[in-house]
Amino acid sequence: MLVVETIAKVRRDFHRHGKSIKQIARERGLSRNTVRKVVRTDATEFSYARDEQPYPQLGPYIGELERLLSENERRARRERLTLTRIHEALQGTGYAGSYDSVRRYARRWRTARAQSAPGAYVPLTFAPGEAYQFDWSQEYVLLGGVTTKVHAAHLRLCHSRMPWVQCYPRESQEMVFDAHVRGFRFLGGACERGIYDNMRTAVDTVFVGKARTFNRRFQQMCSHYLVEPTACTPAAGWEKGQVENQVGVARKRFFSPRPRFANLAELNAWLVEQCCAYAQASRHPEFKDKTVWEVLEAERTQLITLGDDFDGYREAQASVTRTCLVSFDRNRYSVDARAANRPVQIRGYAERVVVRLDGELVADHPRAFGRDHVVYDPWHYLPVLARKPGALRNGAPFKDWELPDGLRRLRKRLAGKDDGDRQFVTVLAAVPQDGIEAVDAACREALAAGLSSADAVVNILSRRHRIDVAPIPTPSNLALTEAPVADCARYDTLRVAAHGTR
Repeated sequence: MLVVETIAKVRRDFHRHGKSIKQIARERGLSRNTVRKVVRTDATEFSYARDEQPYPQLGPYIGELERLLSENERRARRERLTLTRIHEALQGTGYAGSYDSVRRYARRWRTARAQSAPGAYVPLTFAPGEAYQFDWSQEYVLLGGVTTKVHAAHLRLCHSRMPWVQCYPRESQEMVFDAHVRGFRFLGGACERGIYDNMRTAVDTVFVGKARTFNRRFQQMCSHYLVEPTACTPAAGWEKGQVENQVGVARKRFFSPRPRFANLAELNAWLVEQCCAYAQASRHPEFKDKTVWEVLEAERTQLITLGDDFDGYREAQASVTRTCLVSFDRNRYSVDARAANRPVQIRGYAERVVVRLDGELVADHPRAFGRDHVVYDPWHYLPVLARKPGALRNGAPFKDWELPDGLRRLRKRLAGKDDGDRQFVTVLAAVPQDGIEAVDAACREALAAGLSSADAVVNILSRRHRIDVAPIPTPSNLALTEAPVADCARYDTLRVAAHGTR
């Protein structure tokens, strides 16, 4: 094949220097037909493309290879086989050729598929308040000096392009609810339509086309905010391309390099500030004379007005153990002793866990993440302590119990007495009725007087319960005409009248 430089020399020899085809062929070492081809066309380069590729070994197995390649393309990206594995599978059908033939054919096959369905898309436009897009991404941050994987919730208004990002420990349903509550509260309202991918926390069943069966609790959230949920076609990320693009932008601007914070609350507060700063500094792609923030301010008037926040919990049923513990999300939480050995309803929120017994609250804990953690509230075990005060010393719920100063000092004083545990439990038993502040104040008063017993504390509390009653005015018709005079000598007259003698 002639290179471009040789073609240029032949063209100059013929057109500029007037050399004949025979002379050029002799001087350049080319055939006359080749020189004739160059000078009789205006082409400056020649390329050779084989019309039909022979496959002496692969030919009988091309159909099977295309089937394997098609099946591989339909798999999830992380589950796709490498060409080496496909070559091995083809060998299992009798193919004896080389891997390189399979690789070359697979490359041509993919190129042909890409040309038949080029990556062209239709630009989308949205009216103010018409739609938002929601998606998740996984990022790495430094929390408390430890590299931690977090799940970032991305919400984006399609008209104003306003981004909103918050991080959570996982992508469970209660986190989805919390992200929408916080996002709508920040943006100032909801949109008519929400665009999602087919995440399990929202979609139960995917049918042909756009038909979906949405999760019942997810439908309740959308109904609360008057939002119509719309699910994308599987593997069609362009249908929510704005939030897909936001994931990449946020990863570069917010999570690179890895941000360092003490906890998730500080990280999320910083992310809100970064979203606002980004919106105030970025020009809107359609309204070039305005920033994203300015378009958001105008769009807020078209958003659906918010009412009360959606009660975004994930509910589960469980039974309380004899040790007053209930399991939720691979961790255990203490509940009030009256719920022991009884079924309860657990509501898991993004940041706390609430337990109810027949509708009555029996526990409310900050949520623990990870596995095999136990979260205690020592006050849940107060009725048990009343029967078994000895458990105060070695009971797991009472280890490192943070008590107010007065109660802590009284406990230390009573520790050396034989019945010290029982006395201290008696003092603790007054907390549900009088309140911990009043009991702590009574303990400090008793200690200031040099007293360290339960009787002294209970006596102080009972004196504070005394109520001063206002005097009742006497009606005029019951008023005395003569004021009574105390005279004990009158009792002697009664004795004389009865016995006749003094």
